[in-house]
Amino acid sequence: MTINNSVYFAKFKFDTSSQQPEEAGEVCIANISPRERQLRMRFGVRQFVITLVILGALVALDVNPLWRLSLLFMFWAAAVGYFQARDKT
Repeated sequence: MTINNSVYFAKFKFDTSSQQPEEAGEVCIANISPRERQLRMRFGVRQFVITLVILGALVALDVNPLWRLSLLFMFWAAAVGYFQARDKT
């Protein structure tokens, strides 16, 4: 009994001549309104400050350093809110 293993790949052809050149002065249109950007920026800054306060308390109370690892998610949420507001997405 023979097993025929055939793998087919898509053709990868990079033809740069078919790509349209970018125009100079092209403008990025914001995905979110100015109010929503402001709300996301506020969330990011608040989340960052709250996380710093918690981090300071953990360091001052000499808590096991592994507990500080849980703050990664809070810092991450703050960064996402901040960068979404900055990138207008």
